[in-house]
Amino acid sequence: QVQLVESGGGLVQAGGSLRLSCAASGRTFNNYAVGWFRQAPGKEPEFVAAISWSDGNTYYADSVKGRFTISRDNAKNTVYLQMNSLKPEDTAVYYCAARPSRILRITQASYDYWGQGTQVTVSS
Repeated sequence: QVQLVESGGGLVQAGGSLRLSCAASGRTFNNYAVGWFRQAPGKEPEFVAAISWSDGNTYYADSVKGRFTISRDNAKNTVYLQMNSLKPEDTAVYYCAARPSRILRITQASYDYWGQGTQVTVSS
């Protein structure tokens, strides 16, 4: 059974940085893709970024491109989301998700496994 555990959320001022972690366990993830999504209060869930575990290929939403970086540490079975130049509109619960394919996708339905989420709050 795949398990994903997010950590690293918190409260930060606008312009600050946070690094989220997604620790994966339960199987070998060489042929998996991992994505980050977020959901703000009263809004639909939004794709943020995704990475292919095997080759490190990445894809970003336009709203975070140039500010966020997704990466993975194979030895630690962990995917990171480095978030810089944070804005109040980045405030949301952030979730990581995994799908058993190397192909990156931006829709929630494409991902089979989800973590519990971590809150990110950016104050103005």
